Amino acid sequence: AGGRWLHFVHSKDSVPTGAPRAVADRVADLEAGVDVLCVDHVRSTWRHQGMPSPDGKHLAKQGRRDLPLADCPNLLKVTPLLGNRVLRADFWRAHRTELSADDETFAAYAALLLADRVATLDQVALNVRELRSESLPKGPPEERYAVIDRYESLLALATDRGLPTAPRAALYDVMVGDCLRVVAREQLPDPVRREFFHRASKAAVAWRPRGHQHPGGLEGVRRRLLEEDAYTKYRTFQTANQQRRKLRSAVLSRKHKVGKKVRDLRYRRELERPVDPNLAVFTAYWDRGVACNPAAVAAKLAELAPHIHAVWVVSAANVPLLPPGTDHVVPGTRRYWEVMARAKYLVNNANFPNAIVKRPDSVHLQTHHGTPLKRMGLDQLDYPAAAKGLNFHDLLARVDRWDYSVSANGHSTEMWERAYPSHYTSLDYGYPRNDVYYSATAADIRAIREKLGIAPGKRAILYAPTHRDYEAAWTPRLDLATLADRLGEDTVLLVRGHYFYGGAASPLAGLRKSGRVIDVSSYDPVEELALAADALITDYSSIMFDYANLDRPIVIYADDWETYATTRGVYFDLMAEAPGKVARTQEELTALLTSDAWRDASAEKARRAFRHRFCEYDDGRAAERVVRRVFLGESEESLPPVTPVDERTPAPTPEEATQR
Repeated sequence: AGGRWLHFVHSKDSVPTGAPRAVADRVADLEAGVDVLCVDHVRSTWRHQGMPSPDGKHLAKQGRRDLPLADCPNLLKVTPLLGNRVLRADFWRAHRTELSADDETFAAYAALLLADRVATLDQVALNVRELRSESLPKGPPEERYAVIDRYESLLALATDRGLPTAPRAALYDVMVGDCLRVVAREQLPDPVRREFFHRASKAAVAWRPRGHQHPGGLEGVRRRLLEEDAYTKYRTFQTANQQRRKLRSAVLSRKHKVGKKVRDLRYRRELERPVDPNLAVFTAYWDRGVACNPAAVAAKLAELAPHIHAVWVVSAANVPLLPPGTDHVVPGTRRYWEVMARAKYLVNNANFPNAIVKRPDSVHLQTHHGTPLKRMGLDQLDYPAAAKGLNFHDLLARVDRWDYSVSANGHSTEMWERAYPSHYTSLDYGYPRNDVYYSATAADIRAIREKLGIAPGKRAILYAPTHRDYEAAWTPRLDLATLADRLGEDTVLLVRGHYFYGGAASPLAGLRKSGRVIDVSSYDPVEELALAADALITDYSSIMFDYANLDRPIVIYADDWETYATTRGVYFDLMAEAPGKVARTQEELTALLTSDAWRDASAEKARRAFRHRFCEYDDGRAAERVVRRVFLGESEESLPPVTPVDERTPAPTPEEATQR
């Protein structure tokens, strides 16, 4: 290999499309002292493809910083694979003996222990193909003793390197945890298991760092028994604990069955009562509160049909966040089952639970909560990382309850009918939540910006990335501190989501205090954030389709498009049909935003085409059409016609609203 960096990939494994470029871009930014770059991976078996690893939270915690292992000992919890560690070539040559060991786990840990500094890239750069255990060669059970030898060698290496307590303690915890897993879970003859326990006990005592505390609870008991070499007591403890879990599970199962029987009886009684024609149940985002399309429909319903009473289904945790005076029920309560059984109208942007019965006289309105770029419904069958165990039979049963499905554009109508095939009627009326993009006034926008703390004369850019199914935790894909610094004092970043480095030492702390970065992760409604922003940066979030209604610049930051498209599945090539400029690296993004390229003629042309395709029915009167058709029973012909895209007037821009 002649490159400056080495990425070892098993012949059975693969590298996702786009990953080499992402890795190359990341290592190009690294200082000379960095020896190892840790990356994320997905797992595939003969049954499932693209299952996320548990490593995202550890990689995300470090962000874009490169650190000595002493300052990031949690990286020792990252899955020990050589393929998720990219090594500097000179570093590998200097430590070739340790890093070429036949034991890949040893080599993976040794790479971290030997490195001067370690960096991370919380992006999938490896697809690990896990072989069936039945296909692997079987060695004698005594080979498992090598697990203990491995960790003793690694701890000796850490000591020889003079590493401080933190990484040695982290590695010690990994050793003890792995040893206990072997004892508890692997099928070993009892004499071998007993000897393994004895050897692990000696190692646990010998290598325990000075002052290292046992964890609390049952795990602490297990570790004490291991250090005491109390094998018989340990086995007795494990057996008793298993019996306790079985008993507890049986008790909980019985309670659940009794509770379900009572609930079912109560619900069935309510179902025997007449449907209330003046009762409507609303919920959004799995009972999170008054939001999205259901909220816009409910508001218009109160205006056009005040005789229909709205009740919101809201989880107990979100009740304190409700607007004052909101009539609501908490799932599972007596009144919940009453209103769910008797309501004429049931409105949701997701789906009601499987237990809910579709009554012949009731009307179920599915509003959805975004235009689909990513695969949805039955189209997730080939994407297990996205489906995450979704029961497609149950999904179709829920879809069969729908009477109406709201759509914002022809693309959505086609995709919904394909992803959720059933007998419902598509309402090609636009998304009610987007009406505000045509009704908001300059005064509204000024008030929102003032509430957010955006000083007059500042350019506000909303950064709203999407969730990635193949990552176990949120990933800071942008170095926001550097971006804010490059954009200057006149730009404010509105960051939507958990996108800040934690801790008092965060490089964003000062920026937050100065008002150059505003955390709007928990701010609702998101439509107000869009109205306040001069431009949008997103990746694959459906917010791009909504924001396009405002006819303001949109920049797509797609550093992992190939991985996302391959793992999540998409309906069209966003790179070819973007609503504006596309940046694949932070450098490209910065260059766009520090020039006029983000809003030049080519960006405007792309946005115009995007708006014609995806803002097709959004004209500010979607909620009115939905209420008149569904709740008031008016005919299709009597509804307000959709205003063509080129004849609409969106809300004023912040510049127009603030007379900047």
